[in-house]
This record gives sequence, C-alpha cells and structure tokens, in this order.
Amino acid sequence: MIKALRVILVFLALSAIGFVGYRYYTRYTAPSPPAKALFDNGTLKVSVDYCQPSKRGRLIFGTEIEHALVPYGKWWRTGANEATIISFNRDVVIAGKPLKAGTYTLFTTPQQQDWLVMINSEVGQWGLSYNKEKDVLRIPAKSITKSDSEDKFTIDFVEQPKGATMLLRWDSTEVIVPIVSL
Repeated sequence: MIKALRVILVFLALSAIGFVGYRYYTRYTAPSPPAKALFDNGTLKVSVDYCQPSKRGRLIFGTEIEHALVPYGKWWRTGANEATIISFNRDVVIAGKPLKAGTYTLFTTPQQQDWLVMINSEVGQWGLSYNKEKDVLRIPAKSITKSDSEDKFTIDFVEQPKGATMLLRWDSTEVIVPIVSL
C-alpha cells in the first residue's frame, strides 16, 4: 500500500513539474513571446495581455485554400498561445456599444474587409477553444491594408479626446477599435 502511494505521489510530482515547465516554455521561450499593451490617461486604464506570433515568411490572413495561418471567417484568439486578455478599469463604449468594467478575453474574426471583434466573459482558456455563448460584446471593426508590413503581431493604443483607439497590427493589416470612456 505504501509503495503504491509513493508511486502515485512521484507521478503527481513529475506531472506538476512537467506542467509548470511546459507553461514556462510556451509563455517565455516559445517563438511567440508574451507582450502587454497598456493605455492609461489618468482616467481610463486598458490593459491587454497577449502573445506575439511572428510572420516568419508565412501567409498570415487569407483563405483556408491558401493555407493562411489565420483564415478569414474563422474565430482567432488574437495572438498566440493563451487567449488574449483585455481589462478595463471603468465602463466603456466600444464601437458604439457599452461594456462594463472588468477582465475579458478578446477574440476576433478576420475578414477581407471589416473584422468582427468579440469580447468574451470566459477568461483563462488556452486559446484553442471559444464559446460564442459567453460573448458580452460583438462589434464590427474597420480593417485597412497598409503599405508597410509588421513581422510581429502587435497591439497598440492611440489616445483620443475621450478614450483611445486600439490598433491590432500584423503583416499589412491594421484593425481599428475605438474605445470611449464613460
């Protein structure tokens, strides 16, 4: 009985070490390192935790037939590894729709024209699952094609009179998400 208990404890300890090592590797040493985008104008604070995939010669946005990394019309975790987390310190209006202060997961559906941005109440998932039923906000976002190209996926903010514009950039695509503080 004691021998079986020792075997179980050793197995659990090795599993825990393996899990922590795997999480460390994927979070800090994988090809898609963690990044943080912050906006703080003294009143509104927005924080986005995401991982930055790189282009590395791949077709980023396109059709499944073209074997694009992020196919049009399919939901995307808006980054790599864990799903992207977005937090607001106060109630906001995003693209004309209200959203309560809090922490959410940010998903998007890329399109050839405008994108769909989904703010989801389920937080903490790896990024390989998406439950549409937990969306608290779904809004269209303007997408433009730039002449220059971003090798790494980036999220930035540009201050506006009553809030900020969140910019999602990768390859030659830029997606514009207006955020207004209430």
